[in-house]
Amino acid sequence: MKDLQGLKTLLASPKKVVIVTHFKPDADALGSSLGLAGYLVKKGHSVAVISPSDYPDFLAWMPGKEMVIALTKDSIVPQQKAKALIEACDILFCLDFSSLKRINEVGDMVKTSTAKKVMIDHHLEPEKFADFEKWDVSSASTAELIFELIDEWGDLELIDQDIANCLYAGLMTDTGGFRHNNTTNKEFLIASELVSRGANPSEVAKKIYDTNSLERLRLTGYALSQKLVVLPEYNTAYMTLTWEELRQFGSQTGDTEGLVNYGLSIKGIKMAVLMYDRKEEIKLSFRSLADFDVNALARKHFEGGGHKNASGGQSKQNLEETLKKFLAILPEYKADLNK
Repeated sequence: MKDLQGLKTLLASPKKVVIVTHFKPDADALGSSLGLAGYLVKKGHSVAVISPSDYPDFLAWMPGKEMVIALTKDSIVPQQKAKALIEACDILFCLDFSSLKRINEVGDMVKTSTAKKVMIDHHLEPEKFADFEKWDVSSASTAELIFELIDEWGDLELIDQDIANCLYAGLMTDTGGFRHNNTTNKEFLIASELVSRGANPSEVAKKIYDTNSLERLRLTGYALSQKLVVLPEYNTAYMTLTWEELRQFGSQTGDTEGLVNYGLSIKGIKMAVLMYDRKEEIKLSFRSLADFDVNALARKHFEGGGHKNASGGQSKQNLEETLKKFLAILPEYKADLNK
C-alpha cells in the first residue's frame, strides 16, 4: 500500500474523482462522502458521489446531495451513469466500507476500474482492494477520518459550514450522540473544531433524530408493543419484522434505523437483534454491551460483520428459518452472555 502522502501528490492537480459509499448509507456514510466531496471540489477536482441504493429521507438535507447518484433495482439510467463515471475517473474513494460486497453490483465496477482506489474506513477485517488506505478501527466514525485527513494535509481552513455539518452528522450518529463506548476525548475535540467552523449541533440532531414520519413512529410503536421478545436466560432481546408488516406501515429506507437499540436499552440485556425481511434477503442488526462480540457472531453465522458491539448480517433463508437458526446458536454463546 502507498502512503497517504502519495495520494496527496496525486491530488495536486485536478482529477476526475468518484466517491462510493455503502448500500443503504447512514449519516456517517453519506456525511463523510459529502464532506470529502465538498473539500475536493474546493481543491479544483471534478467529483461525483455514488450510493448503491437510496438513502433515508432524514439525510436529504445534507449539502452537496445534488452530487449523489443513488441507484435502485430499476434505475437503468443512473446505473449506466455510475458505470461511465467509474470507468472514466482517475481516483476512486471508497468510504465507510471495507469489503466490495457491501456495495452490491457497484463492487464489480470498482473491482475492474483502472482508477487509483482509496479506502477510508473504521470497520474490522478490511478486504485488501485499495491502492491507498486510511483505516483505523479505533476511530468512532469515517467522518472523523475525513476530518483527520484534511487536517493532515493542512487544509482545515477549507472546512466551511456545509462540510462541517456533514462531518458532524457522521461523528454524532456513529457515537450514538456521544453516548457509545467509542467516544473518547478525540471525538469531542473534533466535534469542537467542526462547531467552530460552522457545524450546528442542535440543527443536525433535530434533522436526523427528530424528523420522523408518522408511519415510522407507528412502526416503532408496533415493533415495541407486538414484536419485542426478551430471553432472560440469554440476556438477549430480539424483534422480527416481515415484509408485509413493513409494507403495512409504509416503511421507507431508514425507518428501521435505531430500532435495535431499544432492545439493548432494557435492563440486564447484553445483546439485541433486529431481523427484517427486505424481500431479496433477511437483514440482521446486532448490538451488544461490554465484551460480547457481535462482530464475531455475525461473521461466523450470518455473512456479516462491522464492529465488536455493533454489526450487521444477512440471510438468504426466509425470516422464520433465519430466526430458528439464530435461536439454535444462542446456547453456543450462553456463557458469554451471562458473564
